Amino acid sequence: MSKHVHFISDLHLSKDRPETTQRFLAYLDSMDATVSDLYILGDLFDVWVGDDDPTPPNIVVKEALNKLTTQGIHVHFLPGNRDFLIGEAFFKATNILCLDDETVIDLFGTKTLLMHGDLLCTDDVEYQKFRQLTHNPAWQQEVLSKPLQERLALAQHYRQESHSNKNEKSAAIMDTNEAAVIEILKKHQVSRLIHGHTHRPHVHSHLVNGQAAERFVLAEWDTQGSILDWSESGYQVITLN
Repeated sequence: MSKHVHFISDLHLSKDRPETTQRFLAYLDSMDATVSDLYILGDLFDVWVGDDDPTPPNIVVKEALNKLTTQGIHVHFLPGNRDFLIGEAFFKATNILCLDDETVIDLFGTKTLLMHGDLLCTDDVEYQKFRQLTHNPAWQQEVLSKPLQERLALAQHYRQESHSNKNEKSAAIMDTNEAAVIEILKKHQVSRLIHGHTHRPHVHSHLVNGQAAERFVLAEWDTQGSILDWSESGYQVITLN
């Protein structure tokens, strides 16, 4: 029996999107032993202000993920630009393995690079400066030391500011930069890249040092779920309505 590996990203789970939460929980509950690994490539949650935040659906999602890992399915998480503050307590409670951005795996014999994808959007200089700030350990420690209610208010402020900034930027600026994609493929000496973040699902072809390379962009879970399913026979996109 061929094993399957699943890749998902950008679910943006929050109390404001109960349908997405229920779709995700149903997906986890339906997973069986044919799936060996689940890779979550960032933005599982729309916001994460600390492992002590009980705001729905945080607790029920943690319980469902722990149930899945207890069944023997390996779950891997790569932080996104919304949930990069997920910490050790979360991983201990769920038995999920935390990955660094720019992780290379062996996917049925092919070296495959996994990223969230925001690092590739280099044309958005303003965002890259903000990302550098928020990924500074000192900044993160300062934020996490604040009372929960203050962190929640701060997150709401950043969300509103982000929404406003997006309306003022062109779609091209917020998409990946071709040179950045080629550079990262060369850096890791891979011919395949899987990432999310842009919410523009597509399979892109690139030429790296004269060799063909492919880039898979995962879909956002908005009106439906989307899973990139990989097995020895190849890949398919599974849609959950």
